Amino acid sequence: MREDIEHLFARNKVWAKKMTDMDPEFFMELSKLQEPKYLWIGCSDSRVSANQVIDLAPGEVFVHRNIANVVVHTDLNCLSVIQFAVEVLNVHHIIICGHYGCGGIKAAFEGSEYGLIDNWLRHIKDVYRWHKKEIDAQPDHKSRLNLLCEKNVIEQVANVCHTTIVQRAWKNKKDLTVHGVIYDIENGILRPIDTEVRATKCYPSTG
Repeated sequence: MREDIEHLFARNKVWAKKMTDMDPEFFMELSKLQEPKYLWIGCSDSRVSANQVIDLAPGEVFVHRNIANVVVHTDLNCLSVIQFAVEVLNVHHIIICGHYGCGGIKAAFEGSEYGLIDNWLRHIKDVYRWHKKEIDAQPDHKSRLNLLCEKNVIEQVANVCHTTIVQRAWKNKKDLTVHGVIYDIENGILRPIDTEVRATKCYPSTG
């Protein structure tokens, strides 16, 4: 039997009432202008919602998500989001968030085939190839997958820093920091990876 989405409208009404009960002006204030300080580039995984993970209200974080939180220089969607965030919204932080237990990372590492998405996961396979020796040296399968998740975040930080958008922002002395973080879906904890870049002409890949 096909499940309808009527219950989602009902839940929406309950949520909207809850928000206005707490703050009668919440939606009026929210509708005026978005001025987030953060751009979050994360995975499309349904378990990793940016606002929930960092406990920020709607309007406080600008979000772009795709399979395995990849930043590709030919992806005009992602590049447009970065440009809008940096040049129009004037964000001060770009956060690339990966997460353990990522299905895209697992599929790329294990060589699973799913069709069109395999072309996208080729980028993850490249990350594995660049760090193969270190990843394969891990003691078990889960550890290898976790390390690939972390290495992928590091590479995507490098890709963000290499974009003409971020390079131009730094050239113009903009206060902009790019961060790499990892989220553990088993305990809900978000932690930084040692990849925080404030301003540089070139941020080399770790490969």
